[in-house]
Amino acid sequence: MESLKYKIITNKAQYKEYSNVLEHLVFSGSKDRNTKDEIALLTLLIEKWDTEHNNFNELDPVQLIHSFMVDRKLQAKDLVDILKISKGYISDILNYKKGLSKEVIRKLSAYFKVSQEAFNRPYKLVVPENAYLRNASVMNTKKELVLA
Repeated sequence: MESLKYKIITNKAQYKEYSNVLEHLVFSGSKDRNTKDEIALLTLLIEKWDTEHNNFNELDPVQLIHSFMVDRKLQAKDLVDILKISKGYISDILNYKKGLSKEVIRKLSAYFKVSQEAFNRPYKLVVPENAYLRNASVMNTKKELVLA
């Protein structure tokens, strides 16, 4: 009896191996039916593992960025080059002072190879203009101060 070429992913090493095989197949340029089927199968197995083992939904977008930075040994200055935005804006994002723009979300998604939804979720900002509001949930907004 012939053994299966691919099986359900059960550990991180197997996940990395399948990811490398998939990357090789995708960039090999082969267009035959067997290669397309193999790509589809590997994609399905990898997505199943991702769904079961990644905690993207538990992290807010800034925590997710920090996590990716640690995994890839990146610093804030590296994000300046990757995202083509100012270091001040990067600092504000990483310190919860500014939200992510649509363009930044697209660039992060493309660079880290995750869906845009991972970065396009509400999270609390630390906005100095709202510091006087105790226990207020500030979600990517600024409160206009009106003086009477």
